[in-house]
Amino acid sequence: MIIDVATLFPEMCESYLSESVIGRARSKGIFEVKCHQIREYTADKHRRVDDTPYSERQGMLMQAEPIYQCYKAVTSGRGAKPWTIYMSPRGRRLTQDRCRELSELPYMFVLCGHYEGVDQRVIDEIADEEISIGDYVLTGGELPALVLIDSVVRMLDGVLARSDCYEDESHFNGLLEYPQYTRPEEWHGVKVPEVLLSGHHANIQKWRREQSLLATARQRPDLLAEAKLSEQDLEFLRIAKQSGEL
Repeated sequence: MIIDVATLFPEMCESYLSESVIGRARSKGIFEVKCHQIREYTADKHRRVDDTPYSERQGMLMQAEPIYQCYKAVTSGRGAKPWTIYMSPRGRRLTQDRCRELSELPYMFVLCGHYEGVDQRVIDEIADEEISIGDYVLTGGELPALVLIDSVVRMLDGVLARSDCYEDESHFNGLLEYPQYTRPEEWHGVKVPEVLLSGHHANIQKWRREQSLLATARQRPDLLAEAKLSEQDLEFLRIAKQSGEL
C-alpha cells in the first residue's frame, strides 16, 4: 500500500509514523507513506496557503490552488489515481469495517485541513470521500489522518504478528473486546479469573465471547443491534439481564 499525506505539518506526521509498530512496518517496506508540505506548492512568496472566507465568519480558510497543485504533483509521479480522503468532522464516521475496506486499496491520498477548513471547490475536485474520527472538532486534520493510517495499516499482512492480534479486538466482529489480564495472578486482592488459568481452550473461548457480550451491552448497547448474534448469545444476554448482570 502507498499513502500520500498532504499537510501543513509533515514533521508532526513523520514523527508518529516512524515509531513503534507502524514505524517498524514502514521500515520493512510493508507500506509506503510520504508526507507532503502543502506550502511548497503555493505561488505566494510568503508561502501563504490561506485567506479569509467569503462570509462574515472569522478565521482563515485553506485555498484550493496550493492543495490542488500538491495533489497533481504528487499523484502524477505515482502513475495511478489514488483513493482521496479529506479528514473532516462532517465526514462519514470511521469504523473498523471501513478500515478493513481501505486496507485493501493499493493507494490512498489523505488531505489534512487546518484553520477553518478547506475551500469546498478543491474537495469537490479531488476527494472521493470525507472521513471523521468522531463527533468533535480538532484544530487540524493531522491527528485524524494518523488515526486513519494507523487503524488501516495495522491490518496489512506482516504488520502484526498474527491476524488474531486485531481480529479479537473491539469492533472487529461488532462487539467490544473482553477483559484481559497478565501477571501477577493476584493484584490488590483481585485474582485473574480461574477459567483463564485452566488451559481449557473451549471454556476460555466461551468466557471471552460472554465477556464481550456483557461489555458491549453495558457500554455500547447500540452495537448489539448490528452485531451478528447467535441464539446462544441472545439467551446468554437474556439470562444476564434477568440475573441483574445488566
